[in-house]
Amino acid sequence: MRSSRSIFIGSVVFFVLVLVVGTLFQQNSARFNGSLIKPATPADDFQLTDQNGNAYRLSDQQGKVVVLFFGYTHCPDFCPVTLAQFRDLKASLEEQSEQVEFVFITVDPEQDPVSRMKEYVDAFDPKLVGLTGTRSELELVWKNYGVYQEKHTGHDETDTTVDHSTRTYLVDQQGKLLLTYPFGFETDKIVQDIHLLLDSGSG
Repeated sequence: MRSSRSIFIGSVVFFVLVLVVGTLFQQNSARFNGSLIKPATPADDFQLTDQNGNAYRLSDQQGKVVVLFFGYTHCPDFCPVTLAQFRDLKASLEEQSEQVEFVFITVDPEQDPVSRMKEYVDAFDPKLVGLTGTRSELELVWKNYGVYQEKHTGHDETDTTVDHSTRTYLVDQQGKLLLTYPFGFETDKIVQDIHLLLDSGSG
């Protein structure tokens, strides 16, 4: 009899703990401002070349929050606005910015070699990361992240534009794709999300 009662009490305690943990998880999730990916999934790994000519592998960044945007250096609107926002995000994070990588990945590899990527990214902040590679390398990354891109060339080969998706992706310290943001999302709200991740130590 005592054994059955102990089992019953133990089951109730376990059930209450499950409810508490689940509620805390939901509350924590609700505190994020960006679009939460449920469940968070491992971000597809890739290796590309940064603006200094060095190999850059996403999986090597575990332990940091990584913020990704896909664009191109001749972009007239979305890309310069987003990189300016990345610069402002770094400034707002102050000392914690060392725990965050802001990464710009080209959707126009033919027009964005290493030298051009360095010139462009460094104009905003040399600590931002600009990545390029061959079209075949990049096509796999675009596919894995659901990035739309379509290149249009005018009469002059230098007259090139690229239609592309404009969402920003956030990868947490465990390498999981956790949040996305539409173009123009408020900088202070992204800062809040990053602080939440850094202060908790996980996604």
